[in-house]
Amino acid sequence: MIELLDGLARWCGRVVAWFTLAMVLLTCGVVLARYGFDAGSVAVQELVLYLHAAVFMLGAGYTLQHDEHVRVDIFYRPASARHKHWINLLGVLLLLWPSCGFILWSSLDYVAASWAANQGAGEGSREAGGLPYVYLLKTLIPVAMGLLMLQGLALAARSVRGLRRGPDERTAQDSDR
Repeated sequence: MIELLDGLARWCGRVVAWFTLAMVLLTCGVVLARYGFDAGSVAVQELVLYLHAAVFMLGAGYTLQHDEHVRVDIFYRPASARHKHWINLLGVLLLLWPSCGFILWSSLDYVAASWAANQGAGEGSREAGGLPYVYLLKTLIPVAMGLLMLQGLALAARSVRGLRRGPDERTAQDSDR
């Protein structure tokens, strides 16, 4: 199960990498068009915004998998492997899942309203010439929370496994480095 969830996070990480490349290339294109040819496109600028949102939202689980998320390292870094497993497990159970669960739950009506807007065709941009896919952008909120919760499950399972194996077991993040 852990490997399956980690595989999902790795896949999201690869998608995010391509989104990042596309975002950089599109941003260069927008700047070149604006300053080189005095032209612009609202749709392309919004696409950059959508990609930026997708990078952060879909990359959250991948970031957690690679232990690159925000943490109070003053306590975590000097801790023993067993203590790190406890910190990770309790962090998932007491902080990550409740926070993600609340965001996921509270975003459902917001996303549903966006999908229902425009006579069922979904909410679009308010800008003339903008993208008609705002509802897809908003859908990233519950999707990201679900992916982050699944990666939290993998982290919790890895922590439980580490606690069962004993004090010599390194954290998964330590073995990745």
